[in-house]
This record gives sequence, C-alpha cells and structure tokens, in this order.
Amino acid sequence: MGVLVDDLLLLTRLDEGRPLERAAVDVGAVAADAVEAARAVEPDRPISLDVSGSIEVWGDRDRLRQVVDNLLANVRSHTPARAPAEVRVAADDGLAIIEVADRGSGVAEAEATRVFERFYRSDTGRSRDQGGAGLGLSIVAAIATAHGGAATAAPRSGGGEVFRIALPLLDGSADANA
Repeated sequence: MGVLVDDLLLLTRLDEGRPLERAAVDVGAVAADAVEAARAVEPDRPISLDVSGSIEVWGDRDRLRQVVDNLLANVRSHTPARAPAEVRVAADDGLAIIEVADRGSGVAEAEATRVFERFYRSDTGRSRDQGGAGLGLSIVAAIATAHGGAATAAPRSGGGEVFRIALPLLDGSADANA
C-alpha cells in the first residue's frame, strides 16, 4: 500500500508541474545501474546493455533511474522468466534514446498508447498480487514528459515490445532553472 501511495504522490507532483532535481545525467550510467539491479533480482534472465558513448541529459537522475527500473519491472511481470530483454541507450537527432525491448507476447496495437494511462492493465484477468496497480508505465510517461520528452511503445520485429523514451540531449545551453 505504501508503494502505491508513493507512486500516486509522485504522479500528483508531476501533474502539478513541481520542479524535479536538475543536473547533467549520464543516461548510459543510469541504464547500467538499472540493468545491474535487474540482473540481481532475476539472475536467470538474459539482459543485454548497449550504450553508444556518453549520452547526457539535463534531468533528475533518481527519476530517470525509476524510468528504467519500471520498464525492466514491466519485462519481469509480462514475459516468461528466461525471456531475454535488451536495453539500449543512444543519441539520435538531438535526443537521448532509451529503449527496453522484450520477447514477450507484445501489446495489441490498439493498446499501445493506453499502456501509459494510469491504472490501465492490458490483462484484465490478472490478479493484483500477480501484477501491479497499473501505474508503472504511467509514471514512465509522466517522468519522460517532465523532462521534455516522450514515451512510446511499439511491437518488436519477431515478437515482443519495445518501450522507447526520447529525451532532449544536454547541449550545454540547458536552463538550470528549468
């Protein structure tokens, strides 16, 4: 119950536009920490990490870590125990891209945008003790938005899903008060 309350409070703060901590954040290092933690939680799941150089954004390191943690928790909840996951961090056209891809059953095309809605659960037959409250991906989207970015989901070629977070790269002109 405490985690649910914390998640709802975070979403409320983000909705109100309350400022996040702001500093230069190496998103590759954040992803590496999250992958290491996920491997400790589920050592039998193959999780790969591909980071293309030093990629920095202006943001809140703890909240960005929460984004990757939530995406990896989603993989644990919605894919078979030994199904591989891949985490990729790269820069593309002025954006830092964080992708978490899995080899699960994927998300129906009609649900791809709904998965970021609060309390939305694509598998309505799932009991609450086997899944979350439906807040993890809405928190991912809210944090991405608070950083000036966006979260999307798309089917993965060969099965599964790719969750993609796009954030503005740190370009040296970021406003420290933003």
